[in-house]
Amino acid sequence: MEDNTIFKISNKIKEIRKINGVTIQEIAHKAGVSKGLISQIENNRTVPSLFVLINIINALDVDLNEFFKDFNSDSTLGPIIVKRKENYEEFEKEQAIGFHYKRILSSSVDSSTLDIVLLELLPDAKRPMVETEAFEYKYILSGQVEYVFKDQVIVLNEGDSIFFNGRLSHTPRNIGKDKAIMLIVYFFEQNKK
Repeated sequence: MEDNTIFKISNKIKEIRKINGVTIQEIAHKAGVSKGLISQIENNRTVPSLFVLINIINALDVDLNEFFKDFNSDSTLGPIIVKRKENYEEFEKEQAIGFHYKRILSSSVDSSTLDIVLLELLPDAKRPMVETEAFEYKYILSGQVEYVFKDQVIVLNEGDSIFFNGRLSHTPRNIGKDKAIMLIVYFFEQNKK
């Protein structure tokens, strides 16, 4: 998929579900998948297979053509892409208080998807441990962040970076007095069969 189509799909699923007043559990049951999978898809933590995506769209009681009618691929993108900061897209993720995400760019690279995000992490920010179906690179632009994994905690200061498999349960915590800002690169590999 080109551009940020995968993220448009995730956002549209969440939007339709909320407009219709349907819970994640209800969609999961109708689609024959787990509640956790729906949550991961809506929060851009995994990419659904085509079969699962079709089941979810059907569970939302939306026609496939109607679901995709507003999806336009920006085929005019050339070898140089400029994205102005005022055009970054703000978005939310699950149960994250004090986490302010802005999508800078997402694009397909060969058979994988690259998602580049800025995260402002407030001092009192919190969320549960999460897993992402992507490799994650984090660069600390400002502040001090403690990265919590199941078996270890890593303190990162301004200028430090970390790379890990997002399938490891993890969460960041701002341990400073001011907001911390991180540049995040998610690398979603498509299943190769």
